[in-house]
Amino acid sequence: MDEKAPHGICEERTFASFFKTHAKTLTNYLYYKFGNAEMANDVAQDAFVKLWENCANVPPEKAKSFLYTVANNASLNQLAHQKVVLKYAQRAGAESNAPERPDFVLEEEQFKKKLQSAIDRLSEGQRTAFLLNRIDGKKYNEIADMLGISVKAVEKRISGALVSLRKEIGNI
Repeated sequence: MDEKAPHGICEERTFASFFKTHAKTLTNYLYYKFGNAEMANDVAQDAFVKLWENCANVPPEKAKSFLYTVANNASLNQLAHQKVVLKYAQRAGAESNAPERPDFVLEEEQFKKKLQSAIDRLSEGQRTAFLLNRIDGKKYNEIADMLGISVKAVEKRISGALVSLRKEIGNI
């Protein structure tokens, strides 16, 4: 007998028979795992290619186990890769919403500091009424009830706050 003749799963007829027997089942298994027929076919084909490449090291009785292990590992790698892609897309999406120009970011930070400083210099009554209206979205009558003052007093406080802020930082 020729020692270089293929044996076991390396023999083409044996491998072809093994492929016909297990290809559909493996593809279905991967389809159920992925939910994507194209990806399932690709991973199944890759698993059979790896089996063929390693046929000399895989005894025929372990071929099915080898095939499913390779396919399962490939599917886990694929899923991990998809997670990385999703995280990158989310991070890139979050970064794309941010202004790209550093001078704009600096300008925005300076404006925020100037606005915060101007709000801090308002009287307590003006600051409270202004922030309740502009930040919390409260209506004048709600602010009046909360502070125990008239709606006219709330209007006067917010109006005074706006005048002071415009003087300090210009039109908002």
